[in-house]
Amino acid sequence: MAVDWSHTTTIDRVLGLRLKQLQQLTGLPVVFGGATLKESTAPQLRIGHLRGTVGKSLLDLRVESGRGLGGSVIQTGALRTVRDYASTRTITHDFDAIVVQEERLSSVFALPVSVAGTVRGVIYGALRGQQTIGDVVLERATTFGASLERELTTLLEPPEPPTQPVPARARAALDKLREVALGVEDETVRDALLGIARDLRELDDDRTPPVAVRGDGVHLAPREIEALQHVAVGLRNSEIAEVMRLRTETVRAYLRSAMHRLNVHNRTAAVHAARKHGLL
Repeated sequence: MAVDWSHTTTIDRVLGLRLKQLQQLTGLPVVFGGATLKESTAPQLRIGHLRGTVGKSLLDLRVESGRGLGGSVIQTGALRTVRDYASTRTITHDFDAIVVQEERLSSVFALPVSVAGTVRGVIYGALRGQQTIGDVVLERATTFGASLERELTTLLEPPEPPTQPVPARARAALDKLREVALGVEDETVRDALLGIARDLRELDDDRTPPVAVRGDGVHLAPREIEALQHVAVGLRNSEIAEVMRLRTETVRAYLRSAMHRLNVHNRTAAVHAARKHGLL
């Protein structure tokens, strides 16, 4: 997949959504990160998301390639860890006033998030005081980063072209859904049904996406697979809706459809079944 820098906003949004999970997974008090921007000479990191920091000085900080710990990661494309940020001689100290003096961070790791072989973001984890980040935490962070890279790669892959127009029967079913929705007295339920009908009709300009089929006959639509991929990495329905730019009710509809096709009764079982059939 070619590098498309127009996806920077999407990458940054997903990084922000996933930082809480990184913090829970590693148990670190401070995590932060952001997406890289395409500058005229080289990519530049913009730190756009913070959790556990003392102040806001790191927010919107620009980190050029080769500068500080993050800049080193952009340059090498590899995880880097420092036991004591202030005394480490293998990085530049352009940001000590914030990292050391204001935030009092000591042991810090920086992990690149790469898409199509290019560093598209950096996530950090840090401790204060005399403790250092151990191997178990780094292993968890690395696993998290690999999952995040797979998620972004799938999310940013260009969609396959639609194959054929929605059959008249399917269009009639959508019209019937809207008709039924308009007759529902409960305003919340009515709005939810109308929203689902609208989202389904707008998908691919009234054209159905291709269906992913496997040799055993189990099949899921691409958006159902995408929703399950987000479930697999721990996102809630509301977070999935934000990433996929859909209504939460529509995400639920995709997941219900996937569960029905896979003959299971909850999201977790659907993820396991999809993996079993080679769909994830």
